[in-house]
Amino acid sequence: QVQLVESGGGLVQAGGSLRLSCAASGRAFSSYTMGWFRQPPGKEREFVAAISSSGGSKYYTGSVKGRVTISRDNAKKTVYLQMASLKPEDTDVYYCAADGRPEPPLSVWEYWGQGTQVTVSS
Repeated sequence: QVQLVESGGGLVQAGGSLRLSCAASGRAFSSYTMGWFRQPPGKEREFVAAISSSGGSKYYTGSVKGRVTISRDNAKKTVYLQMASLKPEDTDVYYCAADGRPEPPLSVWEYWGQGTQVTVSS
């Protein structure tokens, strides 16, 4: 069992930066693929980024590539999402997720956090 708690969301002006953190508790964090998703109001949750258990492989959705960096610290059981050049359309609730499979399907991950709100003002 893995519990995930996100932090770092908030209000930022367009062009600004934020770093989201996701602290995990439970066993074997270093064996989990970790990901970030976001959910626009009234829409389906969408994939943002993922990182392999070792941190050696990273994946990004096209709309954030070049502006977002995912990283992890297995000793701290924490995954990060560094976001730069934020746009108003990045305004969403951001969720951290964990899955024991190396390549989990985008729509189904095992564990989810409660989400953190990111609001980008124009």
